[in-house]
Amino acid sequence: MIKISKKIVIFLFFFIAFISCKSDKKELNTIEKKPNIILFMVDDMGWQDTSVPFWKEKTDLNNIYDTPNMERLANQGMKFTQAYATAVCSPTRVSLMSGMNAARHRVTNWTLRRGISEGKSPKGLLMPEWNLNGIQPTDTIERSTHVTTLPQILKDNGYLTIHTGKAHFGALGTPGENPINLGFDINIAGHAAGAPGSYYGTKNFKKDINKNSIWDVPGLEKYHEKDIFLSEALTQESILAMDKAIENKKPFYLYIAHYAVHTPIQGDSRYEQKYIEKGLNSIEAKYASMVEGMDKSLGDLMNYLDEKRIADNTIILFMSDNGGLSAVARGGERHTHNKPLSSGKGSAHEGGIREPMLVKWPGVTKINSTTNDFVIIEDFFPTIIELAGIDNYKTVQPVDGKSFTSILKGEKQDNNNRALFWHYPNNWGPTGPGIGATSTVRKGDWKLIYYHLDSHFELFNIAEDIGETSNLASKESGKLKVLATELSTYLRSVNAQMPTNTNTNQTVPWPDNEDVLKAYF
Repeated sequence: MIKISKKIVIFLFFFIAFISCKSDKKELNTIEKKPNIILFMVDDMGWQDTSVPFWKEKTDLNNIYDTPNMERLANQGMKFTQAYATAVCSPTRVSLMSGMNAARHRVTNWTLRRGISEGKSPKGLLMPEWNLNGIQPTDTIERSTHVTTLPQILKDNGYLTIHTGKAHFGALGTPGENPINLGFDINIAGHAAGAPGSYYGTKNFKKDINKNSIWDVPGLEKYHEKDIFLSEALTQESILAMDKAIENKKPFYLYIAHYAVHTPIQGDSRYEQKYIEKGLNSIEAKYASMVEGMDKSLGDLMNYLDEKRIADNTIILFMSDNGGLSAVARGGERHTHNKPLSSGKGSAHEGGIREPMLVKWPGVTKINSTTNDFVIIEDFFPTIIELAGIDNYKTVQPVDGKSFTSILKGEKQDNNNRALFWHYPNNWGPTGPGIGATSTVRKGDWKLIYYHLDSHFELFNIAEDIGETSNLASKESGKLKVLATELSTYLRSVNAQMPTNTNTNQTVPWPDNEDVLKAYF
């Protein structure tokens, strides 16, 4: 038998303990180096629905709203003045989750019930068979898009992934209705519907407290019959979820997607009276109070990061899913205006697609900085993956988005070299400027909108005419042709769907069709 001295035993004990300690420290350092990421998404918030000015000057609308925490975030990070989403909610959320442009993923309108198209075809057009069942983690669901999602990639790379609020990714009765099936570890109040039954805990967040509805917000029973606004409940639950990540020593991705400020327009009692005293009418005061309640949520999360001393290792991105509801409001009452932008939700005009966007990347983004560079919603997918330090991943889908981390680092992008595309072969419902089945391209200062119903164009110089008041299609036919060709080339390349003209029973022609263009030459 080999004898081992007491000194050797003691030495081996401390050596193993030292190596173990180094290993634990290395693991801890790896965790610390991975940034936490919060994507704060607001629903139906217009570009002007904030005290943060996103235009070249502050407007009367900016003076209406009190959003001190958006101001705080802007002062700590970068403001994007030309950030874009799609004109309605589900296409934006699918582009975010997949990195695909809506023309490619084909979830081009809002989803709800399996196999049912919620929007009716407009007179004169028949909508194509778009993917009305949303995104799915499998290729076995009809009329849907199979994707490798953003949260799944983050989860596979060590993140605790948290979903809070509005999901609206997949139709009722499909796997995609549940965020857990799409890569989230935790789901707080997310399901198939895109609006809450009520914002009030006293009403159990239900449309009718006496019966169940598809609009009832799930999973918040602990707040039922309590005097609490939905935005506040979601914030409190998000904080509890972040606590779990910290306890488990894991970096977290928090996607907090507020139902606010979507209809129903219901006042937040904490703030409503102050807006009535400002002279706003009843519905406008209710809406403004919802905006401020959303802003308080942002502030509470930022305070939490400070209290936990993780603010310096947490990236915050703020975005809205589409423009404010202003073109034609439900019930005839308009609660937001979007000026100087034209139109609102559902529209290809700037009021429907240009969004308030802020990013804080501690130690990287220049504080209180502004960029005019273009970004679009599918860009968030590769950007967030890059921010997480992930450079080796695979997706079942092609990714159209371009990372904007270089912009966050202060590098200038040439907007003249990148075209942005929108495709909406559907019908949202209300009418107004830019609303209807359209295909759109923005490149440099120029923007071209192609209307499917009658194959006419609108051409605007956005730098000179942000309100899209002067249609230059006839005066600038050369520019029109160049953009129509680029738009058509892109749509064909992603196999985009076009509606059918019910008068001719023919598929609507591409924008560069000779018969379409000859009207302008």
